[in-house]
Amino acid sequence: MYTDSEHRPIDGGGSSIVKELELTDLDIDQQLLGLPGISLVVFTSHGCSSCRWARQQLPGWPLPVDRVCWVDAGHNGGAVERYQIFHLPALFVVCEGQFLGQLQTRLTPTDLNDSIHQALTRTPEDLP
Repeated sequence: MYTDSEHRPIDGGGSSIVKELELTDLDIDQQLLGLPGISLVVFTSHGCSSCRWARQQLPGWPLPVDRVCWVDAGHNGGAVERYQIFHLPALFVVCEGQFLGQLQTRLTPTDLNDSIHQALTRTPEDLP
């Protein structure tokens, strides 16, 4: 994944199955409200080994989402506070600007797929 001069993601033609975006405190609300389809929002940190593993693995999995949105918890304290992040990695589903909640699942392709499908049946809420 590459970014242009305005830090917009550009598909570099790698092995990623889903698109990836990097979100920050400055654009997380605007992006998630405006993005079509299903977004998997993942809060991570450079110092977290599970987070590093997730960043390597998730983009290559055949997930039922349109994109994975990464949020660096160490640099985006406002989003961490609003989403009430206590453990990393923390995963959330947003569909068509509607918040469908946090996923509590093991990070395996099957479990994550099942958890995403279950989240899509929930009653949507406003973004935190």
